[in-house]
Amino acid sequence: MHDINDMLLFAQVVKARSFSGAAARLGISKSRVSKSVARLEAVLGVRLLQRSTRRLSLTEVGEAYFEHCERILDELGRADNTIASLHQTPRGKLRFSAPVAFSTLHVAPALADFMLQYPELTVDMNISDRLVDLVDEGYDLALRITPEPGGNLVARRLAPIRRKICASPAYLARWGMPEKPTDLAAHNCLDYTYLTTQGFWHLGGPEGDISVPVSGSLRINDDEALSQAVLGGLGLALLPTFIIGSELQSGRLVEVLPGYVPVERFIYAVHLPNRHLPLKVRVFIDFLRQRFGDEPYWDQPGERLWLGLSPQERER
Repeated sequence: MHDINDMLLFAQVVKARSFSGAAARLGISKSRVSKSVARLEAVLGVRLLQRSTRRLSLTEVGEAYFEHCERILDELGRADNTIASLHQTPRGKLRFSAPVAFSTLHVAPALADFMLQYPELTVDMNISDRLVDLVDEGYDLALRITPEPGGNLVARRLAPIRRKICASPAYLARWGMPEKPTDLAAHNCLDYTYLTTQGFWHLGGPEGDISVPVSGSLRINDDEALSQAVLGGLGLALLPTFIIGSELQSGRLVEVLPGYVPVERFIYAVHLPNRHLPLKVRVFIDFLRQRFGDEPYWDQPGERLWLGLSPQERER
């Protein structure tokens, strides 16, 4: 096998037309340069240079070999320039996965601002509630909603994901407002199958964590569809505020038992451990963190006016 360093030193000798000149350019000893070229000739089994006391010249084989070495030097220079430019300006393709409801309502509307800010990036977004394998499926990162990300991935918290027990005014007018958690047993409690243990809602309240037995006529694995059933007056449900924030603000939904909520979850950006995190990944995570934050716009007063708008649009 050729040693790439020996090849590059040989090319420098040819360009400098002497061992001493190459050594001076590279800041190393002349003996090191001489030994490197000798080692390369031994590996190749040919003489590359004709040496004399007055001049240094290429053999016919050496001349042909030098052309290849020169192309390698040129490609390495281009590679260095590419890496330097990628560290300065995000470029290339950003491939990530994100959960269906959150990405549809909040990530997809943010992409226009992000891509206008970084026009040399292209985005490949996979919308799925499935936990993708970042290594096997070739993703730069994934967005995940969970209490704790766990695993061997690096995680950065982007925003809290809060759920509230909600019902429509029409449902409450017909069936009454629950006053305490045990009252839920008399209500039609609709279930999000990906979140709860069947038959129980796990809530935190003034007396600590409690598990409340519930039952209802609908179990569904999609939060947006579940919120539509609640808006239609079918029953109560634990719904994420990133979906129903505007409905709570407008009064189309009413929070029930406001002192009792599930354990707070978070939306995380997760990626593989990497000492040199690609700039495209870093700027995307920073962008989402700035856009959402610890008190995201969907949980703030007047949220229905700002839902899905960028910070720049809200200022106008």
